[in-house]
Amino acid sequence: MIIPAARKENQLRDFNERNLNQLNFVKTMRTAGMSVERLHEYVKMAFDDDDKTIPARTTLLREQANEMQERINKMQAAHDHLLYKIDNYNSHMLNAEKRLNQQEGEN
Repeated sequence: MIIPAARKENQLRDFNERNLNQLNFVKTMRTAGMSVERLHEYVKMAFDDDDKTIPARTTLLREQANEMQERINKMQAAHDHLLYKIDNYNSHMLNAEKRLNQQEGEN
C-alpha cells in the first residue's frame, strides 16, 4: 500500500520526503475516519496511475468527507447541548439534579 522506506546500514528506516508525505496522507485519512480497507482501495487506484480511476477516487474521497461532516455535525450538536447545560446550570441542571436525587431516595 505504501512504498517501503529504505533502511540504513544499522537497519533503521531512512524516510525520504515521499515516504513522509504518504505517511501524513494515511494519518490524515485515518483521522478522517477512513477504514483501512477503503484507504487501501484508494491507494491502489492512485498507484495504478490510471486517469480512468479519477472519478472513483474523487467519489471515495467525497463520500469520506460527507461521512466525516455527519460526525462533525453530531459532535457539534452534543457540544452545543453541553454549553447550553453549562450556561443554564443554575436555572435548569441544578433543579433536574435535585429531582433525580429525590427520586433516587424514594426507591
